[in-house]
Amino acid sequence: SQCAREDFVERVKTQHGEGCSVHGFLDVSKVAGNFHFAPGKGYYESNVDVPELTAEGGFNITHKINKLSFGTEFPGAVNPLDGAQWTQPASDGTYQYFIKVVPTIYNDIRGRKIDSNQFSVTEHFRDGNVQPRPQPGVFFFYDFSPIKVIFTEENRSFLHYLTNLCAIVGGIFTVAGIIDSFIYHGQKALKKKMEIGKYR
Repeated sequence: SQCAREDFVERVKTQHGEGCSVHGFLDVSKVAGNFHFAPGKGYYESNVDVPELTAEGGFNITHKINKLSFGTEFPGAVNPLDGAQWTQPASDGTYQYFIKVVPTIYNDIRGRKIDSNQFSVTEHFRDGNVQPRPQPGVFFFYDFSPIKVIFTEENRSFLHYLTNLCAIVGGIFTVAGIIDSFIYHGQKALKKKMEIGKYR
């Protein structure tokens, strides 16, 4: 095979125990797709024969994701894979992330518009001891949601603050009135029972 001709397997073996740090950006169309990190070379053929890369000893796909986002950062954005870490068990295999990307627009208080995305994720490990044997690596499969989320910052006026304050004060007085009424009627009923007991 091509890997054997280019001594690729031997070169990978010499790097045993080493890791790498990857940083970068990908421009992708807003359609379902994937990107991955795996040992080997990229081929654009549908049937890729990689038995030499998985036959002996396997590959450790332990990994840590420092940061992963889909689009520009905006206030309040939470990227669920930031800081995620996974340690490979005894057997090798494929680790898969299934990501649902939700297009998001953030309008800040100055009128600036930020086109970005949020995402949710599920994870799955495919053991390498099954047939057909999966290619070792970390795979990210993403799909875009047909729904868009829009956040808009608003400046609340003093009148809005005053209305909220009045609602809170009114609520406190209502609860206090209910408690006072309960105590008053309770004492009245108790007093009546005591008076009935006196006349017997």
